Amino acid sequence: MNVFRLDGRQALVTGASKGIGLGIARAMAEAGADVVLVARNQGELESAAAGLRQTGRQVHVAPVDLRDTERIPAWYDQLVKEHGRTDVLVNAAGITRRAPAEDLTPADWNDTLAVNLTAVFVLCQAFARHAITAQAKGKIINIASLMTAAARKTTAAYTASKGGIGQLTKALAVDWAEKGILVNAIAPGYIATKLTEPLWKDGQFDAWVKQRCPLGRWGTPEDIAWPAVFLASPAADYVTGQILFVDGGWMATF
Repeated sequence: MNVFRLDGRQALVTGASKGIGLGIARAMAEAGADVVLVARNQGELESAAAGLRQTGRQVHVAPVDLRDTERIPAWYDQLVKEHGRTDVLVNAAGITRRAPAEDLTPADWNDTLAVNLTAVFVLCQAFARHAITAQAKGKIINIASLMTAAARKTTAAYTASKGGIGQLTKALAVDWAEKGILVNAIAPGYIATKLTEPLWKDGQFDAWVKQRCPLGRWGTPEDIAWPAVFLASPAADYVTGQILFVDGGWMATF
């Protein structure tokens, strides 16, 4: 038995049309899992799915706007009816609204918290309810951030949401341990994705990241994907309530 394989499992990944989410979905398919891709844009999801089907795994798409958190439970129930129960849930969807804290609008605050924190809780809750009803085990992986432990200027809403993810991960791990549902988080360092494009295209900021990071580079979605496979696999069956910083050594130095 290869304890790092995911054969016979189905993984649902949010934010899966691009960036970290797509990288995780690809790695899980390559590790043997069938995958359900979740994002807002169906066209982007279909394009991502076409690429992942080359792995030979079943790939489904399930578009939804995660800002509409009240819709999520019914949407998730229908998804289970159509594609079966999910064994692994990866909450990788995220947005950011940058502004000085004194200028941040309530709308931008609410959108950020809705997608990055409230939707994560509601999805975890839906996942757990189905697992508990089926008396089945499960794995949840939340995508946290360096901002789970620190902060930068103009990121008040994002930092609050990711700080919440860290504590939510621990709380759910404690609540659901006896149910066999393991909950962990991965906190990426600076990863070159569409979300961070304004940063890595800024020459001064790019140079700062490379100088500040002990490994001297931006991370890639693949750098996050394989640790996610580990947490989803039997190799991590005694790991829960943890925040794994995959950051090139960022948090180890100052």
